Amino acid sequence: MSLLETRPWTLDEFFAWQVEQEEQYELVGGFPLLQSRSLMGHNLAVANIIGEIGQRLRGEPCRVFTADIGIETLPGQIRRPDAGIDCGSFDPDGYLAAEPVVVFEVLSPSTRDFDRLRKVDEYKRVSTMRHIVVVEPTRPQVLVWSRGGEEGSDWTPEEILGVDGVIHLDAVSIDLPLAELYDRLTFQP
Repeated sequence: MSLLETRPWTLDEFFAWQVEQEEQYELVGGFPLLQSRSLMGHNLAVANIIGEIGQRLRGEPCRVFTADIGIETLPGQIRRPDAGIDCGSFDPDGYLAAEPVVVFEVLSPSTRDFDRLRKVDEYKRVSTMRHIVVVEPTRPQVLVWSRGGEEGSDWTPEEILGVDGVIHLDAVSIDLPLAELYDRLTFQP
């Protein structure tokens, strides 16, 4: 593709290009957007989420996925949550979650407001989405957006504070204690 060419990329063009890149990108408005690097606290929270969710889904039809897998939030727009749960058909060669039901966004200093606001709004537009979990890595605080009912379009927020709290993901029958999500993380007073 020429540098002079300014038309938005298709999903196929984006994924063909992305596979050759060392960095991770999202497709925003038809153009690649470099994702920011993560701090150790962010990384540990993501690893804890993936480990705990993966164990709870063992033997179940749904599976955990990492930021290597994208979600088409709008036509031609790809977002990469830190982690998620896909309950759709499994394509070992695919780049997209087939039926994303839950996503986790662990906040980073450089993208915190964008992730809390714009990305959450985009995830709410995904018809299969049932829970959006926004995790604060510097203190035990989580915001869970849940969609009401099977066909419901109403989203309800629940803020969970403290390591004694529990995230309830009814759509996949999983409870995730914050103590496990924040395992080995320490907080400033």
